[in-house]
Amino acid sequence: MVDGVINASVESGEPGRTRPGIPAFVRMWLGGWPLAQIALYLGTLLLFLWLGRNLLANMARLGLTPGFEFLEHTANYEIGESFIAYAAGDSYARAALVGLLNTMAVSALGCLVATVLGVGLGIARLSPNPLVSRLVQAYVELLRNTPLLLQLFAWNTVIHLLPVPKHALSPVPGILLTNRGLFLPAIDAGGRGLFVLAAMAAMLIATRLVLRRRRRFAGPAPSRVVLSAYAIALLLPVAIATGFGISFAPDIPTLKGFNIRGGASMTPEFAALMLGLAVNASASIAETVRAGILAIPTGQWEAARSLGLRPLAVMRLVILPQALRIIIPVMTSSYLSLTKNSSLAVAIGFPDLVSILNTTANVTGQALEVIALMLGAYLTLSLTTSAIMNAYNRSHVLRSERR
Repeated sequence: MVDGVINASVESGEPGRTRPGIPAFVRMWLGGWPLAQIALYLGTLLLFLWLGRNLLANMARLGLTPGFEFLEHTANYEIGESFIAYAAGDSYARAALVGLLNTMAVSALGCLVATVLGVGLGIARLSPNPLVSRLVQAYVELLRNTPLLLQLFAWNTVIHLLPVPKHALSPVPGILLTNRGLFLPAIDAGGRGLFVLAAMAAMLIATRLVLRRRRRFAGPAPSRVVLSAYAIALLLPVAIATGFGISFAPDIPTLKGFNIRGGASMTPEFAALMLGLAVNASASIAETVRAGILAIPTGQWEAARSLGLRPLAVMRLVILPQALRIIIPVMTSSYLSLTKNSSLAVAIGFPDLVSILNTTANVTGQALEVIALMLGAYLTLSLTTSAIMNAYNRSHVLRSERR
């Protein structure tokens, strides 16, 4: 008996302990009441199998074939706005891609505008001036306590009430506001602008990685070196494109006839959706920024002021870098909410992913497959956003710890 215990202890790698038997392993893995849990798992599996069988039977009765082959069929409907070429004779898959790109564009731009607004309003909320602080508080309370759908309707109405192109509003030279959309200055690159922008983005990412590696092994680079590196990353793709004969010219929107030509434009629906989402999210971001700043100990403010730093420098160099460790995780939730709330675009006529796939489901009858596509698309967008923000948060934490 003693020899058996010793042998079992040697095999398990731990003196004095024996390997558990199969029943003990099952109890350890399943917890208490293993037979009841196994029965529950099997019952749930049988329920899903029964529901799936009924679903397939009902689809067969209606003459529907389950699967995603319908995506290759011709979509006989037009889409009012797209970032890629699309016509009514294209496939349902291309129509879904148009909706996905529209959703990604309005979500990305909305997150950018919401961040700028939210950070500015969050800092203004802490202003010692009571008028500024109370106005920001009223802004936040109004937007956080009214339905987003109602706000989208309001923005859509406001934009459609803007003047006609002949009497367009121009708050800043080169920017025109009309009931046909918003028009902004742009740079004409002869149709190659996206390629140049992609090259700039790749160069900026590569430059950042190189500078981070240098910081890790040789310490931080001087400011002039950092600025020069980023300037080269921005200008090198332009210089190469110019060498290949691509010309860059300013494209300013101007009134020609009864419409505005040139520049970059946003349709009224796109502008209403983007502004509605961004302004609504900026209220939550403002409160997040305010809470993050208030979480910094008062001694940090006093120490920074004792060094002779001005208020703006104190906020930029001392307070915000520490507050970001609190702000970034919560701000991720605001970005995710903004992305998912873009599905309300169907209410104001913007052809986003949900709107286009709803039309596809009505035409083809493949409702289950369309819902699966929607779930997969929004799940992918949300997980991608979370991964990007988590990576940025880890990078910021590591930089803070090195300091």
